[in-house]
Amino acid sequence: MKRREGLSKLLGREPYVDDLLISSDVELPFNDAWWGMAVRSRVARGRIRAIRVPDDFEANGGVVVDHNDLPAENVVHLIADDQPILAADVVRHVHEPVLLMAHPSRDVLRRAVAAVEMEIDGETPYLDFEREPTDAERQVGVTVDESNVLHHIFMDKGDVEAALANAPIVVEGVYQTGAQEHVYLETQGMLAWQDDGVVVARGSMQCPYYVQAAMKRGLGRDDDGVRVVQAATGGGFGGKEEYPSVLALHASLLAMKAGRPVRMVYSRGEDMAVTTKRHPSWVRHRTGLTEDGKLLAQDIEVILDAGAYLTLSGVVLSRGVIHAAGPYLCENVRVDGRARLTNRAPYGAFRGFGAPQTHFANERHMDRIADRLGLDPAELRRRNLLRDGERTATGQLINDNVPREALLDRALTMSHWKERRSAHVQNNENHPYLKRGIGLAYFHHGAGFTGSGEVYLNSLVEVAGLRDGRVEVLASSTEMGQGTNTIFTRIAAETLGLEEDDVLVANPDTGRVPDSGPTVASRTVMIVGRLVERACEDLRNRLGLDADTLDESADGAAFKNALKAWFETNEGELKGAARYEPPPGIVWDDKNYRGDAYPTFGWAAYVADVEVDLRTFTATVKDFVAVQDVGNVVHEVLARGQVQGGVVQAIGWALMEDVQDRGGDGSMRNNSMTNYVIPTSDDVPPIRVEFQETPYPFGALGAKGLGELPMDGPAPAIANAVAHALGVDATSVPLTPEVLMKELENAHE
Repeated sequence: MKRREGLSKLLGREPYVDDLLISSDVELPFNDAWWGMAVRSRVARGRIRAIRVPDDFEANGGVVVDHNDLPAENVVHLIADDQPILAADVVRHVHEPVLLMAHPSRDVLRRAVAAVEMEIDGETPYLDFEREPTDAERQVGVTVDESNVLHHIFMDKGDVEAALANAPIVVEGVYQTGAQEHVYLETQGMLAWQDDGVVVARGSMQCPYYVQAAMKRGLGRDDDGVRVVQAATGGGFGGKEEYPSVLALHASLLAMKAGRPVRMVYSRGEDMAVTTKRHPSWVRHRTGLTEDGKLLAQDIEVILDAGAYLTLSGVVLSRGVIHAAGPYLCENVRVDGRARLTNRAPYGAFRGFGAPQTHFANERHMDRIADRLGLDPAELRRRNLLRDGERTATGQLINDNVPREALLDRALTMSHWKERRSAHVQNNENHPYLKRGIGLAYFHHGAGFTGSGEVYLNSLVEVAGLRDGRVEVLASSTEMGQGTNTIFTRIAAETLGLEEDDVLVANPDTGRVPDSGPTVASRTVMIVGRLVERACEDLRNRLGLDADTLDESADGAAFKNALKAWFETNEGELKGAARYEPPPGIVWDDKNYRGDAYPTFGWAAYVADVEVDLRTFTATVKDFVAVQDVGNVVHEVLARGQVQGGVVQAIGWALMEDVQDRGGDGSMRNNSMTNYVIPTSDDVPPIRVEFQETPYPFGALGAKGLGELPMDGPAPAIANAVAHALGVDATSVPLTPEVLMKELENAHE
C-alpha cells in the first residue's frame, strides 16, 4: 500500500502550520493573524525584581501578557504540574518564559522583545547532575530531597549484596550519554484563535488530548471551551509530545487578549535552544558473575538530568530503570534511579524514552565483562539471554515463543561476525592509521505504556460508516511521518474487506475524534491499531455481517451494500467502537515496580562495523545489520524505514551530536544547523534490515510496537565496535574525534 499522504507531501500540498498562514484555500481566520513571541529569562536561576517593556509597544498596537493576566492556574498541566506557564517570582533556567508579546508586524515584535529589560537577582545554578549539589545549589521545596532529586525509583529482586559478596568475579563500570536534539524537519508552531467563545489551537503536535488537558487547566475551561486540532506535522520523535502544550497556552493567551488569531512559529535557533531534548545520563554498574560468565547479580544506579522541571522525566526514568538490566536472566537485581533538577531547560520525551541510555550502559558493560573473562561478546550474551519460562528484573514471566537465540544467530551470520572480528584484528596490527572493529548489542523494548499506563489511558477508537459505503477511522493518534494513516487504512480495509480508497482516517481534532491516547511509546499500531481492528469488527457486527461473508465478497460489496441499506432505513450515525482492554494475566505493582511492566517486548540484535581514521580521529560506520522480532510486520516498507531511520538517528547520537554548553548558564551554545552536526547521506552505511516474525495475539494483525526499538541498540553496538578497533574503554557517547583522541591518549599513558 502506498503512503496515504505521500503524494500530498511530495507535491508540496500538505498544509503545515506555516502554510495555514498564507494559503488562500484554507477556510480559517488567519489572514489577520498577529505574530506572537515569548520574552525569556537571561539567567539560569534567580528572583525577578522588575521587567520593563518598551513604552510605545502597546500604544502602537501590541499586546503583552504576564502571569497576572492568566485566567486560571499558572501551570502547564502534565504529571507533576510544577512548570509555570509564565515565571512569576523566580526563574529556574535560561530561556524560561516570563512575558508574552504579540503584534501585527513580526519585525516590530522582534525589536520589542529584544528591547525588554529584566532585573533578576541571580542565584547559584546547579548544572552538573552527576554530582551532589553544594549548599548554594540545593533547591529545597521543589524536589523530593536535598540532593535536587525530582523523582526517585527503586526496584530490586533477590539479595544483591549477598550475591555480589559470593560472586567469583565482580566487574564495575560507569557510563555516560549526552543530550540529543530532535532536529525534526519542521520547528514547533501553533495557531490560536477564538471561535464563538471556544479557544481553538491548531499546530504541529503528537498528542492533541495532552494539549487540550493543559489548555483546560491553564485557561480555566471545560471540554466545550477548548478545541485542539493537529496540523500536518513534520516530524516529532517525542519532541512534540509535551512541549506543544506550552506553545498552545502561550498562543491562546495572546489570542484571547488581542481578540484575534495569533501565530507562534519558532525559528530553528529558538527551537533548539528552548525545547526539550534527550536526557543526559550517568549509569553505574556493579555486576557479579560466575567464572563462565553467568550473571549472578546486577547492582545498577541511574541518574538522569531532568532540567528545571519534571515534565516527563519520571516516565523516562521509569522505562530506563525497567530496561537497565537488559534482556538477560539474573536472579538478583537492584536498580536505583533518580532524575535530578538542574538549572537547564527541561529535558523530555525522545524516541526510546530512557531505554537507549540504560541499554547503552548495559550493553557496553557486557562487552567489558566479556573482555575481562576472555569470552566472545556474542557468547557471553548467548549464555545469559532470557528464555521462555524465565523472568525479567521486574519478575515478568517471558512466554512469547520468540526464538531469541535464533535472532542473535541471524545477526551474527548476516554480519560475518567471526570472520570480520578476526580480519579486523589482523588489519589493526598492520595498517598504520585505519583501525577497524565490529560490535554487537542485544536488547529489548517494552511496547505500549509501562505497567498500568494503558489501563489508565482507557483509550477509545470509533469507526464510522458513511452513507456512500466508505468508513472513517476516528482516533487521536497522529500522523507525523511514521505512517499512522497508512497503517490504520490497511487495518480497516483488511478487517472489513474494503479497498484502501474506501477508508478515510479523520484528522486528529478533539472536537471530532475520541481520545485514543498519545502517539508515543510504540503503541500506535499494537494498541490503537488493535482498537481500530476491534471497532471495525463492532461495526461489522452492527450490520449483521460476519468475517466469512466479507471474505467471500469482491471489492467490499457485501459491506457496502449492508451499510447503504442501513442508512435507507435508519436515521443518525452508525459507528463501531472499541475501548482498551488489557491482555489477560497482566498484573503490575506501581509502588514496588514488580510484575508485568509491558504487555510484550520487541527483541533485537544489532551489529555495527566501524572504521576509525587515526589521522582525524573520525569513526565511520561502514556496515550495519539490524535484526528484530516485532511480531507480524504490517507494512514492510514503512517498517524498514522505521528501523533505518532509527539507526541513522542513533548513529548521530553515538558519534557526532554534541550539545555544547555555553558555559556557566546551562544554555546550548551550538543551537543552529551550522554547528550542531547530524548525519548526512555521506555518513549513512548500508543498513541491512531483517525481521523475524512471531505473531503477537493482542496486537493489530499480530504486530508489536516498533518505532522506538531501533534507537536502543546502535549506540552500544557502535561503541563496542570502536572499543574493538582501538582498544579503548569508550564508556560515553557521543564519541566525537576530540573524545576519541583523548581516549587514545589515556590508553597510552
